[in-house]
Amino acid sequence: EKAVNLKKDLAEMQEWMTQAEEEYLEKDFEYKSPEELENAVEEMKRAKEDVLQKEVRVKILKDNIKMLAAKVPSSGQDLMTELNVVLENYQLLCNRIRGKCHTLEEVWSCWIELLQYLDLETAWLNNLDERVQMAENLPDKLDAVNDALESLESVLRHPADNRTQIRELGQTLIDGGILDDIISEKLEAFNTRYEELSHLAVSRQITLEQQLQTMRETDHMLQVLQENLVELDRQLTSYLTDRVDAFQMPQEAQ
Repeated sequence: EKAVNLKKDLAEMQEWMTQAEEEYLEKDFEYKSPEELENAVEEMKRAKEDVLQKEVRVKILKDNIKMLAAKVPSSGQDLMTELNVVLENYQLLCNRIRGKCHTLEEVWSCWIELLQYLDLETAWLNNLDERVQMAENLPDKLDAVNDALESLESVLRHPADNRTQIRELGQTLIDGGILDDIISEKLEAFNTRYEELSHLAVSRQITLEQQLQTMRETDHMLQVLQENLVELDRQLTSYLTDRVDAFQMPQEAQ
């Protein structure tokens, strides 16, 4: 009777493992939304816990069969053969579920990391947009133009590492068919805004550089003119002091 019960337990254990494999490993999942992906991750975590909890039952079953085999070798031999099959299948099931759980957790982590990089770069784009707008309608003063140019250039020196991460993470998920529609849409929107704003910022930078150069040249010309006027004033003052007649002076002095 004990052998019959143990045989029944082995059959139930094998049936449970077959159901677990069908439910957790043979489903063809399509992760088209973050909610679907997150639910799949949580489901696989529960599956892993469920399978590992059966470890105690498997151990008890193993010990009972070994005890029976030691007492009644004739009855225990067949059970030991069946037990070995169940143990092998159980270990395989544990490994596969652990592997799938780990894979899904990595995929979820990749998605979260992508969102974080997109948030960082979006914040940078917002800052760049603000600096570009601040560089419009500036007062016609050298200091104002110079400050606006330096401010814009400091933002444009932003490293490209984050954009590289965005591209690689996004491509990894898309290649795996994970959230491909959503990610493609997000990347297209981000890249479009990045290209447009970058071109606008560089164009504004060039304009400011040209404006600054013109203002510096104008300032230099005014400075030279001022120096010439001071010298001319000194000469005229000298002529007046010496009571020199204007017609005796060079034409420019007259």
